[in-house]
Amino acid sequence: MAASPAHPIPSTLDDAARDVTGAALQATLVDMVDLSLVAKQAHWNLVGRQFHDVHLHLDELVDTARLYSDTVAERAAAVGVSPDGRAATVAATTGIAPPQAGWVQDRDVIAQVFEALDGVVTRLRPRIEETDKTDPVTQDLFIGMVAELEKARWMWQAQNIGYQNA
Repeated sequence: MAASPAHPIPSTLDDAARDVTGAALQATLVDMVDLSLVAKQAHWNLVGRQFHDVHLHLDELVDTARLYSDTVAERAAAVGVSPDGRAATVAATTGIAPPQAGWVQDRDVIAQVFEALDGVVTRLRPRIEETDKTDPVTQDLFIGMVAELEKARWMWQAQNIGYQNA
């Protein structure tokens, strides 16, 4: 594909493959940006007996989400798709429930973060299939992301179960 004003970065993918791959990357970028914001908001407003452990665990999640948001955005740019991580775009298209305002108890943060991760993984898994034929490189990126995000989901779920059984 030649460069054009609409696509100044020529893609190595054909137009249809670029469009499918680009849409999957953009949706994933929104998930990663919002996940980092939700986790950071919880990090700043956390209170409760498990403050220290949850506070540190939130930092790990923020780091992971920020790393993946950058990797996904750069992959989009590499295939000729302009990534859009603007606040208005994220707010308008996110699938993550907004966090509550003010101080939040540790047990509520744990439940909220688990739900956010569960939704992110649930939305990301079909993108693996969508990119199977359009871009195996992006598909591989998504597979690696799901492995790490499911591990994080499990860890947050294990904490959440602990509170449910208390």
